[in-house]
Amino acid sequence: MMSPLTVKLDPLQLSDDEFYELCQNNRDLCFERNCQGDLIIMSPTGGETGERNSEINYQLRFWNKHYQLGKVFDSSTGFKLPNGADRSPDSAWIPLEKWNKLTLEERQGFVPVCPDFVLELRSKSDSLKSLRDKMQEYLENGSQLGWLINRQDKKVEIYRQGRAIEILENPTTLSGENILPNFILDLIPIW
Repeated sequence: MMSPLTVKLDPLQLSDDEFYELCQNNRDLCFERNCQGDLIIMSPTGGETGERNSEINYQLRFWNKHYQLGKVFDSSTGFKLPNGADRSPDSAWIPLEKWNKLTLEERQGFVPVCPDFVLELRSKSDSLKSLRDKMQEYLENGSQLGWLINRQDKKVEIYRQGRAIEILENPTTLSGENILPNFILDLIPIW
């Protein structure tokens, strides 16, 4: 696995449509774009991370199917954040009222909202600093709750609006609090 590669595009800038087309034409690569317009190229996840991402999304999707409070998205979904960055969290959720305000065109491209809930699962090649920066960016753009799951150290960093980051050591569950009411993520299959 390679570490993410950042390509400075200044003074060349890709429009939102050009960036979307670049992503569609190169589906074997994972692209993000920071708020300066720099292109971030990431390798696809390895088997262990992909399997654990799938488990996380399964649990979140199962909860959402029962309560029907919003929409769940996987790591392939692009979100256009208010600061101009294009990000793809490993797992994300937005409430129905936010989703229902989007046009059909907005739903089909990179979703032009910041998810209320985001989750990043650190893989072997991920820099902890870059993931922490991403989590902070999500908060600054409107996320209400974020979890950074660091399997290597068996720690979870919890990001909330207006509060200090909380770090849990080897928890077995995480609560969705009032953002994802009654959602409990079972971390045992994730560790």
